[in-house]
Amino acid sequence: MEKNKKIRISVGAVICFILAFVVSYFDLFVSFDTRAKDMLYQQPRGTDNRIKIIAIDDSDESRAVLGNFGTWKRDVYARVIETLGDEPSVIAIDVLMLGEIDAETDNRLFEACKASNRVVAAEYINYDTVFETGADGVGYVNHAHIDSISTPVTEGAAELGFVNIKINDEDGTVRSVKLTEEYNGETLQHFAMRAYTRWCELTGNRPNTPALDSTGCMWIDYAGRPQDYEYIPITKVLDGSVDPRAFRDCIVFVGAYAQGLRDEYNVPNSSDRMYGVEINANIVQALMDGRSPVPTDKLITSLLCALLATAVFIVTGITKVQISAPVYVAVTGLWVGVCLLLWQSGSITPLIYTPFFTSLAFFVELVFNYVAESMEKRRIMSAFKKYVAPQVVENIAKSGNYKINLGGERKHIAVLFVDIRGFTTMSESLEPEQVVDIVNTYLNLTTNSIFANEGTLDKFVGDATMAVFNAPFDLDDYVFRAVKTAMDIVAGSAAIEEKFMAKYGKSVGFGVGVNCGDAVVGNMGCDFRMDYTAMGDTVNTAARLEANAKRSQILISSEVYERVKDRITAEPIGEIPLKGKSVGVFVYSVTGMKNNAGGTDNG
Repeated sequence: MEKNKKIRISVGAVICFILAFVVSYFDLFVSFDTRAKDMLYQQPRGTDNRIKIIAIDDSDESRAVLGNFGTWKRDVYARVIETLGDEPSVIAIDVLMLGEIDAETDNRLFEACKASNRVVAAEYINYDTVFETGADGVGYVNHAHIDSISTPVTEGAAELGFVNIKINDEDGTVRSVKLTEEYNGETLQHFAMRAYTRWCELTGNRPNTPALDSTGCMWIDYAGRPQDYEYIPITKVLDGSVDPRAFRDCIVFVGAYAQGLRDEYNVPNSSDRMYGVEINANIVQALMDGRSPVPTDKLITSLLCALLATAVFIVTGITKVQISAPVYVAVTGLWVGVCLLLWQSGSITPLIYTPFFTSLAFFVELVFNYVAESMEKRRIMSAFKKYVAPQVVENIAKSGNYKINLGGERKHIAVLFVDIRGFTTMSESLEPEQVVDIVNTYLNLTTNSIFANEGTLDKFVGDATMAVFNAPFDLDDYVFRAVKTAMDIVAGSAAIEEKFMAKYGKSVGFGVGVNCGDAVVGNMGCDFRMDYTAMGDTVNTAARLEANAKRSQILISSEVYERVKDRITAEPIGEIPLKGKSVGVFVYSVTGMKNNAGGTDNG
């Protein structure tokens, strides 16, 4: 991996880790995470048939028999207790009966509760906000200071539990419950908790100890959605339509079951509001089932989130999408699965932060890689348009094969040199503009011939042209293509010679040399100025062959001849000395193309 990419990925990984950790640890997306946890975790698991509800509804039948709820006397509840008898294990009346209404009916209820010995009645805690001083001497504002307790008329005859509902979040949703409160040295129990502990006392069941969060609350694992618990209208119980034996060994809640009674709340498992009596039923079942999940350690989950997101970022940066995409999907899916397992085992784990940041890390790095690759492709295409034939560039763009070694690499190539013969003498006798016209025309011929055979234009050196074949991209039959280019140049020069003879009275021609062998090819130069070229003895030999070629002559080395002899005609020149070489080189002069020229020579 190149140094700049390593630095970029390292810096990006650090940023990813810090961002994921900070956002997760400080719960900056708390509302989104809470909703996601509600949807995934709070799935109904089935209500317990040992919990039943006697519903105080506002149906026409109830009003016809009992009148409006606000006008009821308390003997209604006494009659319910008397009708049920000893069948239920616990009767929990989720109705506040504060202060005297009618002495006779109030007393009947008191006596019914006392005789039953299985009734739990509702009391209410009056909270206020006060400034207090903690044990450490630091002052603070206590928003949950207990000012007083409002107790029902059944105090002393029934067990009591406070019915205050804790609204947990800004969205007004009930997700947890305070099971106990301390007041004047006495421990008060929540209404649902008292119903449960009374049920355990009367049935001999060993009570489960719920797990509490740092605020002393139990998070409610809702077993049912609104109206999932079996409920019976209170009128059906009082008129004998329902056999009391249907409530045998059950915890029976008596409570409001109508919108007009103002005892309904937002809950995490449904868009419908749930009646308070149903919330108490869910609390009791959670206690019975021993399901009281608590939030996981914030530091640990935040570190895990940051580590997983960073890992996805790094994998995406250093591997292809065929590898990084499955890794991203696996990590994200595994996190959700682990969160579900932890929920089942009693832990509430933040849900969205890890999927969010693994997704962010994956797609950001994916986009960055795409942009970087596109820029690199454009840079390469722009650079090599100067060197290679347009059709080669087009094929590269279509295939997407941009793999180029931009440093030096050793490769077997064919090299062509072509030069104008008599250029110096000609330029001395012509005007500069005429010289430029001739040179440009000849260079246009050499360039088009090179590109027509898919060669790479290496450079112009004055009136000379250098081309390589099989670099930077692999090219089939590259040695023959080099020879064919030389022949095309010589053939094309005839028409041009006639043109300039008529125009300027000057006739010029080409000398061409072709060699093949290993050479070092790549971008050579410094950081701010580089050229793609080939270097080595193979190149030098091709240049020496061109220097020894006569007008309209193509000299090739013996190695080139051996590769293309079945498709060309050539005369052996013999071994000739070349400048700079201690040993002569056997050369051939190309005279033409055989009629059956074809096939492929991959070198």
